Amino acid sequence: MTDSADMAPRRSPFVPLAVEARYRPPRAGIDPDRSKSWLGRALPLVRAHRLAFGASVTMSFLGLVLQVQVPYLLEKALDNAVVRHTVPLRVYSWWILGLAAATGLAGFVSRNAMYRLAYDIEFDLRNLIYEHLTRLSFEFYDRVQTGQLISRANSDIRSVQMYLTFAPLILVQCSIAVVAFVYMVTINWLLALVAMVVTPLVYVVGLRMRQAMFPVSWLIQARLADVATVVDENVNGVRVVKAFAAEGAQLRTLAAAARRLQWAYVKDADLRARYTPLVQNLPQLGLVLVLLLGGWMVVHGHLQVGAILAFNLYLFMVQAPFTMLGMLVMMGQRAAASAQRIYEILDERPSVADAPHATDLCDARGDVVFEGVRFAYPAAGHGPVLEGFELHLRPGETVALVGRSGSGKSTVARLLARFYDVDAGAVRIDGHDVRDLTLASVRAHVGVVLDEPFLFSASIRDNIAFGRPDASMAEITAAAVAAGADEFVRSLPDGYDTVVGERGYTLSGGQRQRIAIARTLLVNPPVLVLDDATSAVDVQVEQQIHEALRRLMAGRTTLVIAHRLSTIALADRVALLDGGRVVAEGTHAELLANVPRYGEVLAHVEAEPVAAASGLELR
Repeated sequence: MTDSADMAPRRSPFVPLAVEARYRPPRAGIDPDRSKSWLGRALPLVRAHRLAFGASVTMSFLGLVLQVQVPYLLEKALDNAVVRHTVPLRVYSWWILGLAAATGLAGFVSRNAMYRLAYDIEFDLRNLIYEHLTRLSFEFYDRVQTGQLISRANSDIRSVQMYLTFAPLILVQCSIAVVAFVYMVTINWLLALVAMVVTPLVYVVGLRMRQAMFPVSWLIQARLADVATVVDENVNGVRVVKAFAAEGAQLRTLAAAARRLQWAYVKDADLRARYTPLVQNLPQLGLVLVLLLGGWMVVHGHLQVGAILAFNLYLFMVQAPFTMLGMLVMMGQRAAASAQRIYEILDERPSVADAPHATDLCDARGDVVFEGVRFAYPAAGHGPVLEGFELHLRPGETVALVGRSGSGKSTVARLLARFYDVDAGAVRIDGHDVRDLTLASVRAHVGVVLDEPFLFSASIRDNIAFGRPDASMAEITAAAVAAGADEFVRSLPDGYDTVVGERGYTLSGGQRQRIAIARTLLVNPPVLVLDDATSAVDVQVEQQIHEALRRLMAGRTTLVIAHRLSTIALADRVALLDGGRVVAEGTHAELLANVPRYGEVLAHVEAEPVAAASGLELR
């Protein structure tokens, strides 16, 4: 075992433990004005990449302008080289080849810039969401499903990214259609007007398509998130599913979610099949009218053959945007629905955040006071868990909090670490209301070991050093020794470099808990909360941990959420929690002798593991 002096409580000014992010942060955010359209709110993100955006649009426009010259050259080639023989045909051939090469080069630059822009916007959007998720409070995660968040951070971002990058290029194509129309007017204004006679009909159909597809696009994204939620829960809860042989039931649940998604996709396909052919083929009516009127003009000598050829090529350029209009409408409605789902997250404000006047907690002594605390979970929908809760932990004192399941013991630990804010009263550390302190400094000084330890899919070394990534190997080993984890870690094939499976399930419950204890001890907080931290270890291992903890608790304020008599024995004082408040305090012996309710609670708590194992319910 390491010397207790090596892990003595920290008594130095607060120094942030977080490591700076080693990636390029998003260049811009989303406009916070909710009254703007989804596209208006996303414009700052596009403007942040204006160079790539400008290069892509400019080169795309240039390439299309060059392409517009081809019909003009074909008209001149037909009239001058084929009909009149005044200019060699090879001259126009070289001109057309040169235009083709220049158009290809412009297209290459445009698409290269466009795809880079697409990936940059996707990168920024994904990091904006993740950064915001890290700032949101526990109350948000209590009511939002993980699958919903995964869907919004993936498929929804992709929908928005595709529209923001491809829609401008389609609009450039539309602007070229205007240029082509001007050329058509110069050839014959009457024929140009006849060619555009169906344009109002196309606009009306496109508008109705947009109105019909928006709710379906929203429904598709929402049901994709439902499927992701079912898959996420079944992957993370695979041991529970298999333990109850519930694979069939879960497959039915997934099939039901997939059928609802299938219905939305079929509805989407039905709308596409109904509207897209109209949008794409209505302009062909204009082509028919042009052929009839143009042919009559050629026959009667009012128009040259080369002119009618060029006119038809320009007409195809004018119609090209209409063939893409259906795709643009579909992309736009999918992007609008996805953007609204993304903004729902980005518009969420954390319920627990640093106050404007917040200061750092420095040189903490560990004097903890709960004053008239009242608290109810926002997402629970029932009464307060704590009501008039009063408790004082003096510097260096170890207090055990005892109560029945559901009495609010873990809630006390969460309020102390400011995972939630009290509804009334105050939680104070060294006389400071935790709401007046920065979150980073509070959580750096209050170490919490939860009853359900979570490990990352990384090495044991990285899991222990999670709170202090720059810790030396000697410090990591010292923390593991103190938590009783060093011996079993060294017995693993790769020792501290052993990579644990997802959530650490390749280790036993007791091993995971010891790693979690070591992770907290490495941070070396002056205030320690053990939320039933030894519940998953056997008696022999628990004794080893308790021996280390007794030394480590010396001079450290410790709140022990107790379920075992062996854990209560670590405490200097015991507080009995009932009805949301402390109803009795004293040593274990004093309470056992003078407070009958204390003995009843202990008997109930000790019986709970047995009842759980046998499937019985205590009443």
